[in-house]
Amino acid sequence: MTVTPRVAPEGATPVELLLEFPDNRLLIELCGEFDRNLAQIEHLLSVHLLRRGNVIAVVGDAREEAAEVLQGLYARLEAGRGVEPGDIDAAVRLRGSGEGTGARDGDQIEMFDGGALEIGTRKKTVEPRTKAQQDYVRALYKHELAFGIGPAGTGKTYLAVAVAVNQMINGHVDKIILSRPAVEAGERLGFLPGDMKDKVDPYMQPLYDALNDFLPGKMVAKLIEEKTIEIAPLAFMRGRTLSNAYVVLDEAQNATTMQMKMFLTRLGQGSKMVITGDRSQVDLPRGAMSGLIDAERILGGVEGISFNYFTAKDVVRHPMVARIIEAYDADAG
Repeated sequence: MTVTPRVAPEGATPVELLLEFPDNRLLIELCGEFDRNLAQIEHLLSVHLLRRGNVIAVVGDAREEAAEVLQGLYARLEAGRGVEPGDIDAAVRLRGSGEGTGARDGDQIEMFDGGALEIGTRKKTVEPRTKAQQDYVRALYKHELAFGIGPAGTGKTYLAVAVAVNQMINGHVDKIILSRPAVEAGERLGFLPGDMKDKVDPYMQPLYDALNDFLPGKMVAKLIEEKTIEIAPLAFMRGRTLSNAYVVLDEAQNATTMQMKMFLTRLGQGSKMVITGDRSQVDLPRGAMSGLIDAERILGGVEGISFNYFTAKDVVRHPMVARIIEAYDADAG
């Protein structure tokens, strides 16, 4: 691929950058259906992208940034990976941060080269998009107990469930256990209709959603019926020893100190445990200490336990989510 600046008549500054892409098939994928990928980059960076054969002209103040994003995404396609809207958003937001998707820095193209991190599941291959997510996934494979702490939308639970599914289908664990504290945030369990399962399932729905992203629906139902996959409130973990299992505790900021200690001491032989949470979203009664915050303080120096942290720049949901989190952080600061 070649990048050619076209210079204004006075010889001052480039008015556009010309990017030539040698593989027309990959260029079509880069542009997306009806050029929707180019339109997304134009919107995010306020530039104009004009396709002329196998050349894309980049016009606008942010032309160099846009060129970097296009080069990174094209390198991704060369490595046999697809380009989705979330990948484009991540490439734009993380450019120049030392953890983005540019093609010039060795660290930046890590997720595009042959050594990229990938989590294989039955339905899709999951790829951590930011440096923090990559470090987190490495920790999930390396450590028996890992914490993922940060705001909503940063992939903490999603990646943990993906790794759990990967470990189960590859025979490294016998079962998956997913849990959450059933803490009321506006409605009490007793006021919800139905039996105990009906009352609890709404709290567990994000875990079902993640599983259905990685496994066929019929397989999920069968594995749950066989108890190869368990999804249960934190209170149901008391008295158990969780052996040969991949265990995920989600929304851990809503566990009390005693509940957290109870859960952590369930870890059995051949198991791995992941604790995820957001310290800014504690729904416990006023005055109750969050078990996540307490565990972070107590276990920070314990050998074999990893702590990985996320910020708003790791958000992989709608870009507006990152801006909302940053606004709230700025107001709190």
